[in-house]
Amino acid sequence: MAKGSIYIYTGDGRGKSPAAMGRAVQAAAEGKQVMIIQFLKGKGLGDSDFVRRMEPEIKLFHFEKSDENFASLTEEKQQEEIGNIKNGMNFAKKVLTTGECDLLILDEVLGVLENGIISADELKILLECREDTSIILTGVKLVDEICVLADEVSRIETVKFKVWE
Repeated sequence: MAKGSIYIYTGDGRGKSPAAMGRAVQAAAEGKQVMIIQFLKGKGLGDSDFVRRMEPEIKLFHFEKSDENFASLTEEKQQEEIGNIKNGMNFAKKVLTTGECDLLILDEVLGVLENGIISADELKILLECREDTSIILTGVKLVDEICVLADEVSRIETVKFKVWE
């Protein structure tokens, strides 16, 4: 059985999500269907007119209800969002098992793992559902159990940072 590839963008530098987005645009330009599920970023890019213009080739999903990043939420709100995040993970599994896209980006899923919302075993089971779909995982901290499954791992490091004006 053919398997899609697994790509990981990790590290404490800025640019992991933009790198994944670049791959999404590249895949869409090749006629492929792309789905992006964002985690831990509140609404992220969800309300962007630009993202809506990329549909139907690139579809963006986020399941969290809060506008704020997960880390800045109160403990009570984090608990509420954990259920939403798990719904997003279940949606990802559905997408993979039905082959709804050629490329699935799980943006900040390594942060979901780092926060203990899912286990490495749960993520491994999800990745095994991929059939022909390629997957990009992003996040700061990479665990060995996931690293060994990847076809390509890119470590993003910020050498110098200046805020855009």
